[in-house]
Amino acid sequence: MTTATISAKGWVVIPAELRKKYHLHPSAQIHVVDYGGVLALVPALEDPVHDAYGIFQGAQLTEALLEEHAAEHIRES
Repeated sequence: MTTATISAKGWVVIPAELRKKYHLHPSAQIHVVDYGGVLALVPALEDPVHDAYGIFQGAQLTEALLEEHAAEHIRES
């Protein structure tokens, strides 16, 4: 676990090894996410559409949804 200190101006320095690991460079954007008592720094995607392309490759989501819908219909009958 790495510890950082918050400056008087609210700045936090991300250690160099983590900046390198997550490809964070000056002007890179991150999201600060509040998980109900836990703050997380999440690197923002530079091109979300491009980065998400193919994420569900091979997944048969439509078929699974239709099967679940048919099973639900049978349960309700």
